[in-house]
Amino acid sequence: MAIGTAGGGFDGNFSPIIYSKQAQIALRRSAVTNAITNNSYFGEIANQGDTVRIQKEPDVTVNALQRHTGISVEKLDDSDFSLTIDQANYFAFKMDDIEEQFANVDFTSLAADRAAYKMADAMDTDVLSYLSGHTAAGAFITTSSGDKQSPLTGGDVKGEYITANHLSATDFSSLGTADSQGTPVNYAAGDSIPLAPRLPGATALSSSTVSPLSVLARMARKMDQANVESRGRWVVLDAVFVEMLKDEDSRMLNADFGGAGLQNGLVLNNIHGFRVYQSNALPAAGTGAGTSGTNAQDTNYGVIVAGQDDAVASAEQINKVENYRDPDSFADIVRGMHLYGRKILRPEALLTARYNAA
Repeated sequence: MAIGTAGGGFDGNFSPIIYSKQAQIALRRSAVTNAITNNSYFGEIANQGDTVRIQKEPDVTVNALQRHTGISVEKLDDSDFSLTIDQANYFAFKMDDIEEQFANVDFTSLAADRAAYKMADAMDTDVLSYLSGHTAAGAFITTSSGDKQSPLTGGDVKGEYITANHLSATDFSSLGTADSQGTPVNYAAGDSIPLAPRLPGATALSSSTVSPLSVLARMARKMDQANVESRGRWVVLDAVFVEMLKDEDSRMLNADFGGAGLQNGLVLNNIHGFRVYQSNALPAAGTGAGTSGTNAQDTNYGVIVAGQDDAVASAEQINKVENYRDPDSFADIVRGMHLYGRKILRPEALLTARYNAA
């Protein structure tokens, strides 16, 4: 590696422009976020606080036509969403001249890839928490005004999340004794779903557990009932849930899992109409989904999230990659900033489920 000039300049062996492009490509290949959100609203992002305007799809009323009567003409609503670039992460590392000179690997490419993967992980953790309505520690996101979650009333969603779209043990009447409304009486609202695969040779599941396929089927049904478009549906699962899916007594399912690893965490192209992604960045409470127990866990569970490509918008960019000579050593310091924002556009197209391995 050539040494920088005495004045602190850099002679070009390490190009910030090339580095930025390499890191951007690697980030998009590794981040689940880019695969499950609509990033066609990218726009020009230059600084934290920038805003991308997203036009809302206008709603049109269909009326019955009566003979010999006039028609009513409505004015279309031209309101929009604001996607604010309000999240920023950075990286900064030092490249020693001597180590670079004698290294038998391309430090530039290695550093670019590593920085991109770390930034992708940080972005996925934040975005998946946001989409699921949970903090990274598994608690529901709330605000002082309580407007983050709300029931669907009169077709209007006051917050960013629909309470009924958070699935828990009480949503499955097959779990033990149920009341007249079909709600299991052994569980409280918010208790995680005790999950167990149907193993080869089993004729039926225990009344104390739910099949992972049943959870995905319920998510698909709720999307169907909300008129969510079938094209572009996805679900993000953690490793415990994926393992139980692989254990399911289904030849077709097991064959589908036999493919090579795909980009952006994609592990399966279709289950109940969902593209299936795997991520370790999903929210989890306590010791996570791997905590076993036939009784629902209200402190140890994992969270999965399902949605549709147009339900969420995102915009991101690796910005301001720069380098300078370290004044206290023979090394170059490289640093960069990653800007991004995310916005829920269609709350009815997002569902989550809390679960634990039974």
